[in-house]
Amino acid sequence: MGRRHSSTADSVAGAGRTATDEQTKAEVVENARQIVAVAALQSATGGYLLMSCENREDPPYQGAVYLDFTLPAGARVDEYFRDVATAMVARGWREGLPPNQHLLGKTLSKDGVTATLYPESDSGQHGVARIYGHCRDMNNHRGESSAWVDITDQLHRN
Repeated sequence: MGRRHSSTADSVAGAGRTATDEQTKAEVVENARQIVAVAALQSATGGYLLMSCENREDPPYQGAVYLDFTLPAGARVDEYFRDVATAMVARGWREGLPPNQHLLGKTLSKDGVTATLYPESDSGQHGVARIYGHCRDMNNHRGESSAWVDITDQLHRN
């Protein structure tokens, strides 16, 4: 997965206020947990990754969460994602432009965190949510492993 952040403005704005590794992770995991709860995502699983906002290695870094979930049986995909967006907007998120590569998807943002939700195109039975935080982690992670960490057990905590 290539680099991704909310926007260039968020990346630059985040430079003045740094975050620890723990804060970086908490930001996106807490937002992922909210999306799972509010949207009542079924069978949600997730992974976390600390990724560079500049290239593959250099700071600043941002937290990223990738969720996979099961679409409700018999649901119309367009209506489902519209209803999810409506529920999130009611909780303070803002709906943005639809994601270019994902028909029927929704892009949402709140406090500089961006979430893109869309149907997984291969199966028709799964959805995907990608959540990206601020580019504020200035710690040196050059040369560290960039493997996804399973956070599924953290998605359903209150």
